[in-house]
Amino acid sequence: MKVGITEVAARAQVSEATVSRVINRRQGVSRRTREAVERAMADLGYERQTRGQLIAVITELVSNPFFADVCERIESTLAPHGLKTILCPCFPGGVQELDFVTSLADRGVAAVVFLSASNTIEGADPAAYELLRSRRIPFVGVNGEFEGVGDVPVFSTDDLLAAELAVDHLHRLGHRRIGMASGPVGNRPADRRVSGFVSSLAKRGIDDPEQWVVRQSYTVEGGQSAAISLLGRGATAIVAASDYMALGAIRGARRQGYDVPGDVSVVGYDGSMIMDFVDPPLTTVRQPADRLAAEVARGILALVGNRDVPVGELLFDPELVIRASTAAPGGTTGSHH
Repeated sequence: MKVGITEVAARAQVSEATVSRVINRRQGVSRRTREAVERAMADLGYERQTRGQLIAVITELVSNPFFADVCERIESTLAPHGLKTILCPCFPGGVQELDFVTSLADRGVAAVVFLSASNTIEGADPAAYELLRSRRIPFVGVNGEFEGVGDVPVFSTDDLLAAELAVDHLHRLGHRRIGMASGPVGNRPADRRVSGFVSSLAKRGIDDPEQWVVRQSYTVEGGQSAAISLLGRGATAIVAASDYMALGAIRGARRQGYDVPGDVSVVGYDGSMIMDFVDPPLTTVRQPADRLAAEVARGILALVGNRDVPVGELLFDPELVIRASTAAPGGTTGSHH
């Protein structure tokens, strides 16, 4: 005979409504009650009719402390609801992503989070999304919308505002030749940061702002290479599209004989804690990892419980964290001017 909710409720000594809440991962059940119900289900061999308990987070940049932080926060928010988060590190839009999604769908994954994965790439192959759609597995994006898949919840840091905050800070310090070391063309957050940067410069009366943008990879080496180009154009300040690029920019400036922040100011982006401890401590625009992760987790819980979640992109405000890598433009007497 098939075990139903009634038997589970009797065994756990709770109401059927409570059992149903646990099965559908709804709010308002204490941890102790939840565990009692889970135990009763296990003892009786109750087959959950709902989806599995795995939530997959697909991301390329596990080495970037910001993404590691977001993953950790999503995990700790979902854990009390009996959901287990697994991390799938893969190159965005590559064949691995589809491989991961295919095998996860076969294993009954409950939902998927694309954390700056193929959803950040213009023209990414939609096969992974189509597969999830066909299996009715909900998914959400972080920092990038899905092309051709309109009605998906997306949680992003406001890149236009991020660029404006960085430019505003440097402009107030007195910088007029501000360069940007950005990520590659076709990367949505990089493209948005560039357009925010260009319009921030234009708004402040700077001619031909595009000449102050260098596109590179999101790495220390990319930042170093971009900084050397920008310094060659006479930049006195550099806005980097990630903290790692900013560290590269500082290294590039120093190798060219410049002092940071004496000769060149550098602003990062992401705002991982570790940037407090580099030399000099990095001024950066911080993405609100805590709020982003909390909303992603809340969205996942709702979707897994078959509740509606607002679709489209929800934008989160970043904040400027001023440390020691930015200062007023240096004197004009140095040997390299």
